Amino acid sequence: MTELLFLPGSLRAASSSRATIAALIDRLDGRARAVVADPGALPLYNADVTDNPEVAAFIAQLRAADGLVFVTPEYNYSVPGMLKNAIDWASRPAFESAFKGKKCLVISTSGGALGGVRAQGHLKYILHGMLAEVFPAREVVVPFANAKVEDGKLNDQAILDFAGATLAQFIDWLG
Repeated sequence: MTELLFLPGSLRAASSSRATIAALIDRLDGRARAVVADPGALPLYNADVTDNPEVAAFIAQLRAADGLVFVTPEYNYSVPGMLKNAIDWASRPAFESAFKGKKCLVISTSGGALGGVRAQGHLKYILHGMLAEVFPAREVVVPFANAKVEDGKLNDQAILDFAGATLAQFIDWLG
């Protein structure tokens, strides 16, 4: 069965990114197995550290997954530092990282009207630089996301229908 690794870009348990992940996992309908990574468990990136068990486990999760689904908020017009830190750990060694050839879907959330589109653009740029394959689809953005969370899940039928269809296309693209 296809394994998707969901990567939340927020540390908060009640974040709109995690609520979006929870709602999307509900829509998988047995088409894929979902695992949610914990990028916040990683120490700050330091190239002198070569044997951290949390880092090794995170990289193993990335390598084992058939596809990566990033769901990130936008912090100060870009990618949250915690998510960038996780990416930095897994991007080594350069040109042979866990991201090389890895298929990725990027979704963004925001408390504002733009839905995190700037963070999404930055994240796609970063992923391309690491030789990942970003799914070519229309952007899935969740504007005013914080107001759309109910009982720990995103509750916006139109966005979830669009995001669910995009996720299904991503699974098909994984082959």
